[in-house]
Amino acid sequence: MRRRVHERELGPAPALLALAVTWIVFQSLNENFLSPRNLSVLSVEIVGTGMVAVGVVFVLLIGEIDLSVGSLAGLSGALFAALNVNHGMPEGLAVLVAVACGAAAGAVHGFVFTKIGVPAFVVTLAGLLAWNGLMLYLLGPESSISFSDDGLVAELTSHSFGSAAVTYGLAALGPLAYLLVCLRDRARRGAAGMPYRARGGIWVRTALLALVSFATVYVLDRFEGLPLALLIFLGVVIAADLFLRRTVYGRQVMALGSGVEAARRSGVDVSRVRIAVFVVSGTLAAVGGLFVASRLTSATQVPGSGMLLINAIAAAVIGGTSLFGGRGSTWSALLGVLIIQSIASGMALLGVQSAVQFMITGGVLLIAVIFDSLARRAAETRGRV
Repeated sequence: MRRRVHERELGPAPALLALAVTWIVFQSLNENFLSPRNLSVLSVEIVGTGMVAVGVVFVLLIGEIDLSVGSLAGLSGALFAALNVNHGMPEGLAVLVAVACGAAAGAVHGFVFTKIGVPAFVVTLAGLLAWNGLMLYLLGPESSISFSDDGLVAELTSHSFGSAAVTYGLAALGPLAYLLVCLRDRARRGAAGMPYRARGGIWVRTALLALVSFATVYVLDRFEGLPLALLIFLGVVIAADLFLRRTVYGRQVMALGSGVEAARRSGVDVSRVRIAVFVVSGTLAAVGGLFVASRLTSATQVPGSGMLLINAIAAAVIGGTSLFGGRGSTWSALLGVLIIQSIASGMALLGVQSAVQFMITGGVLLIAVIFDSLARRAAETRGRV
């Protein structure tokens, strides 16, 4: 830990500290901030933006940017609603088409960037405009399409698990899975003669994870239970994190962010990895758009307005993902979007204008970028020395 602090590689510590300070301040100003009702609403409201932010993390890890995610999220919701409501397509099939559209758009962005050489900023800026235009075309003159409030998509954010046996059982799965994976990894590394984590440290981490997990369920159960949306989001964050840390592709993404030429010389197929990253970003943007539409039970212009894009990128950076590539994790998206949405929720409870919320969020983002730049400069100095 001392070495990491010395090198300014603090991981999620700054984001956790910022989240704690945010909660303490707003709770001191309004006692309803940490109420079960408000935290339950908060846990659902983070999901749409959080899904998009997870995809943004993948792009940032290779040192690029995707400006099209907000428009793709809006297009996903509009395409689903148009197919389901206007053309009578079954909800399940309409969802698959909408997500596939996001993946295809991401593939186009990745191909133009990788094979033709157009900067990602320009490619995705063009995508922002084009997909936003297509979204508006699908929505028609009414600028919105409402769908069933008891269908598949609406259930994504309206359904909660209320049974204590179910919620606490789900809460136990995370710590148990973490314990088993860590013990298995410890045994494998020990058998191979490699350094491995102390057994005591594993148990302490498991206990802390269990404490957080059960405390979360306890609070949410006091309102309506464990939201399905939160459960899906956590599953995506965990799966994406394991994908990045424990697969060949994930290691290639991290290597590409640390240096393109070095990654190429080590045998990484740079073009394939870059295209795949934009496919992931487009896919998760589409999924996030469906969750945003689910909250509203309608497809509107809201996701494509620009705020979803700004909040998704801000969440990834505030949570600890570097703008310069090679450093970060999908947990950054969760921490960052919690901070941003907590600020929004606290401001709403206090009756503060949204303009102030934007200023505060912008200030937090600036601080995060400054720390990121200082960490990069320190790393470059150590490299030269």
